[in-house]
Amino acid sequence: MPSFIGPWEIAIVLVIALLIFGPKKLPDLGQSLGRSITGFKKGLKESSEEVKAALKEDVTATEVKTETTATETAAKAQTTENS
Repeated sequence: MPSFIGPWEIAIVLVIALLIFGPKKLPDLGQSLGRSITGFKKGLKESSEEVKAALKEDVTATEVKTETTATETAAKAQTTENS
């Protein structure tokens, strides 16, 4: 927690929120905030998994391309030796 926000500041913000929204609406707001944070974390996790999968595909494609190039080079070398 930042050092400039103390317990008094948090208490003041909570009292103001209670006065503005009322005791009946405050639990709903807290629940909505919790759902939003959970959705945000889930989205971050999914996007991170997609990036990892894309990187893995890229590495695999690069390895296949390298193997194909090595095979083609060896084939050309054999053709050159046989000529």
